[in-house]
Amino acid sequence: MKRMALFFLLLINLSQGAAREVAGISVPEVIQRDSDNAQLVLNGAGVREKFFFDIYIATLYLEQKSDLASVILENNSSARVEMRMLYSEVEREKLIQSWNDGFSANLTSEQSSQLRERLDLFNNQFETLYKGDLVELDYFPGEGTRVRINGNDKATIPGYDFFQALLKIWIGSEPVTQSLKRDLLGQ
Repeated sequence: MKRMALFFLLLINLSQGAAREVAGISVPEVIQRDSDNAQLVLNGAGVREKFFFDIYIATLYLEQKSDLASVILENNSSARVEMRMLYSEVEREKLIQSWNDGFSANLTSEQSSQLRERLDLFNNQFETLYKGDLVELDYFPGEGTRVRINGNDKATIPGYDFFQALLKIWIGSEPVTQSLKRDLLGQ
């Protein structure tokens, strides 16, 4: 019985420190945010590709895993999307255009109008990104989406509706790519 208990303790310790490798980068299975102590589990991770180039690694962390986009989009709880840049340089203008394309593909014109000021605030936080840069998009219930680039807090965009719109870029009905959507949903 003692051996069995030790075996299970070892399994628990190994699973907490486990990581997944994506495009040669180690991605932790569990993270704990310093700012609110939320423990989030890796729902999925994948590479955003465009024209055969690897642009960034995207990871989706949630309080509880789900392979259903509808469940994730309706769950107003702590979450994080990370983007680790793989491509040598993504110019600010191209990044903003990509955000805008993703939002417009997944939002009605009414939703876009309601979010316009917050979408502009979000876009204004970005600069040209380089290989190795890390973008963290943390959702805090009741507060909003904190934009952090390379460990520097940029702004917090209020509202769960904004975070839902942001998630739709990757897991909405018109995701940036179907393969990345499947990866983030852990399918």
